[in-house]
Amino acid sequence: MVIEAELQEVKRARDFVALAFGAWGLEDHVARTVVSELAANAIEHGSSRGDPVVVRAYQREDGSPVVEVWDRSDVLPVVGPVDLCAEGGRGLRLMEALVRAWGVRHLSEGGKVVWAMIAPVPR
Repeated sequence: MVIEAELQEVKRARDFVALAFGAWGLEDHVARTVVSELAANAIEHGSSRGDPVVVRAYQREDGSPVVEVWDRSDVLPVVGPVDLCAEGGRGLRLMEALVRAWGVRHLSEGGKVVWAMIAPVPR
């Protein structure tokens, strides 16, 4: 699915992932949290207002679900140090704790894809 780089579009990304996981018979709580973080980061840090942001969900051959978010920026996401006084900056650290694995790959046409593999939990 393609959303616009507007923060209100994060809900559409969550709803899309919930539908995909529901179709697969999988619990979607972690996936919705993960896609919220990835989409918000793509919108806030990887896009200009109105740019397209691609959200994708699929299952690997082993049944592991993967959520991906594509944006136009080549800047890689960074899990920063813990700052207990900061109001933000915890999202990637939280996501990292929830998923089996995550990473980033650059796109040949520019931009990047941030992906997260989630443990499949039946409903």
